[in-house]
Amino acid sequence: MIEHLLLFLALLAIIIALVMISNSLKVAYPVLLVLGGLAISFVPNLPTIRIDPELIFIIFLPPLLYEAAWANSIKELYKWRRVIGSFAFIVVFISAAAVAVIANLVIPGFSLALGFMLGAIVSPPDAVSTAAILKFVKAPRRISAILEGESLLNDASSLIIFRFAAVAVTTGQFIWYKAAASFVWMVAGGVLVGLVVALVAYFLHRILPTDENSDTIMTITTPYVMYILAEELGASGVLAVVCGGLY
Repeated sequence: MIEHLLLFLALLAIIIALVMISNSLKVAYPVLLVLGGLAISFVPNLPTIRIDPELIFIIFLPPLLYEAAWANSIKELYKWRRVIGSFAFIVVFISAAAVAVIANLVIPGFSLALGFMLGAIVSPPDAVSTAAILKFVKAPRRISAILEGESLLNDASSLIIFRFAAVAVTTGQFIWYKAAASFVWMVAGGVLVGLVVALVAYFLHRILPTDENSDTIMTITTPYVMYILAEELGASGVLAVVCGGLY
């Protein structure tokens, strides 16, 4: 990885430049980042960089979800909970199922389990991108609350679908009652872990003689503790971070 240090620094400089350009043009920065990434992919002779996907999840996902959840109104989420819940779980499952069926019919040798894995990857919109784009769109508050709330929770549902599909691909079998029990624990356990860690962090911030530096370190560390602890217990790390951030 050290030999690619200059490439990393160049990519970081490009990202910063694209974000500044998007701010000056009043365009959502995820749009320019996607276009910039597509343009860079056409540059010849770039070295191939391989990073463990689990490492990407652990490094980037917890703080991004935590910040997005922190910025949301829990009152608005509770007000539109039925719509948000149906979009985040039912609609994501329907979208993944549709992708699975179409891929199974169109692509030779593509099983339904592989199709569900693909559907779980492409069906959920990104929470950070949704929040960034909505800043530049004059959408009604109801629409913004529903879209932001749905984008926070759909990562959890899509990762659950992906995990079950991966088990079906690797083992060749799918036991529905075990999958249902696992689903319930992933949701309930994730919520419980997030709230417990958030409660502990809240009291630590209040009772410890902290300053700005230690408060910042504790705040940055908290979502990682939520995510890793929930994943170690077999629950949803995404839901843990989202619920902890909302609290």
